[in-house]
Amino acid sequence: MKKIFAIVALATVLASCGNRAKEEALAKQQAIIAVKDSLKLDSFKRAEVAEKQRLVEEKHQAELAAARRANTVYTSSGSKTTYSGGTTTTNKKKGWSDAAKGTAIGAGVGALGGILIDKKDGRGAIIGGLAGAGAGYAIGRAEDRKSGRVQKKN
Repeated sequence: MKKIFAIVALATVLASCGNRAKEEALAKQQAIIAVKDSLKLDSFKRAEVAEKQRLVEEKHQAELAAARRANTVYTSSGSKTTYSGGTTTTNKKKGWSDAAKGTAIGAGVGALGGILIDKKDGRGAIIGGLAGAGAGYAIGRAEDRKSGRVQKKN
């Protein structure tokens, strides 16, 4: 009889200890889920703000394009000149274009990869550099088109 009571008491103690650990683990999981949900909600809010800003910028770009079309004068030689209030305007972008950056980065990474793959007298570096430069240019040119730095092909 004493053995039965000892076993029951031991089982009760072990069961009560195990429940707290399970409850604490469940509480931690719920806290982690709550934090993840709040981060998702925050990212959705940021995405909405970015979308609104993008729409405003697109509207502004469309207005500028319409104004440019309205102010374009074609000369008898076939060339065109854009006037804005009687003065000639030129929009120059400063810095490297995305195509130039992509070419430089792609060439460097391709050359490094070529050296690591083919270790014969720089042959791999040349091939990898050319392939990387071509891929980098293509990706950068696409980014330039998206940003409006380069007009899309018709």
